[in-house]
Amino acid sequence: MILFLYGPDAYRSKEKLEEIVAHYKEVRKSGLNLSYLDAKDVSFGEFYNTLKMSSMFAETKLVILKNTFGSKPFQESFLGELKNIESLKDVVVIYEADEVDQRLKLFKTLTKDCKCQEFAPLDAKQVKMWAQARLQTLGAAINNDALDLLVSFVGNNLFQLSGELGKLANYRPGSPIKKSDVELLVAPNLSVDIFKTIDALAQKDKKQALGLLYKHLEGDENPLYLLSMIGYQIRNLLVVKELSEQGLMYASIVKKSGLHPFVVKKSYFLCRSFTFEELKGMYHRIFAMDSDIKTGNIEAETALDVFVAKL
Repeated sequence: MILFLYGPDAYRSKEKLEEIVAHYKEVRKSGLNLSYLDAKDVSFGEFYNTLKMSSMFAETKLVILKNTFGSKPFQESFLGELKNIESLKDVVVIYEADEVDQRLKLFKTLTKDCKCQEFAPLDAKQVKMWAQARLQTLGAAINNDALDLLVSFVGNNLFQLSGELGKLANYRPGSPIKKSDVELLVAPNLSVDIFKTIDALAQKDKKQALGLLYKHLEGDENPLYLLSMIGYQIRNLLVVKELSEQGLMYASIVKKSGLHPFVVKKSYFLCRSFTFEELKGMYHRIFAMDSDIKTGNIEAETALDVFVAKL
């Protein structure tokens, strides 16, 4: 039997792999016929010999095979013996944590003829459902506004999200996690390009700002997520600018604003590029656009274009 696990969501695919291995160890206590092989390090012949070798205690073998798509000779040999491997009582799990070229014959054959499971990135709604389910296992809960902010900070990076949920659950035992807890404990996963985009907006460089935004879109980032992150950063710029104009320094701004030190540090100098009125106008436009997108009055990508064009 061949199982094929693939897709860019490495967190969930790794969870599935660990689930398969745990079940195997539970049924077959010896664990002596469990093998991990990497096609980058072994030849197809070595892999195939592992399968053909007689099992101790007549147990079914479980072979975890990684990076199968990294070697063309390995792929060709695997395809040649596919039917024989599939007919064995042993289980081969082809595990690919990275993107797989779906044009390859091996991919098309595996997805057609073998049991497979794809782990595509979760959208925002699915991430929230995943987070709530994970918190249930931790015996914790979270307020809706706190969850919205957390997802806007972390996106669909489940490795980071899992760690943040554990941290928040430990910080707020016995009561729901609040928005202020997220603001205090979670550093937003803002890429450098978000700050470059804000800086380009400050310089009225529409071409660069649009170029940076489209770079994110080409990387399959959700346009609504991008708009929310820009809105979040502009809101922070407003807070930091107001406090800095009161004569407060960095440490005092961190204390009074309640913002994460990382956010204040990034915003402290950037806010000088805008007037207070400019920031207010940008923030109100984003708020209005967010409402228009959610009510279907405008497409998210169009809203980004309009936002930059009106600077």
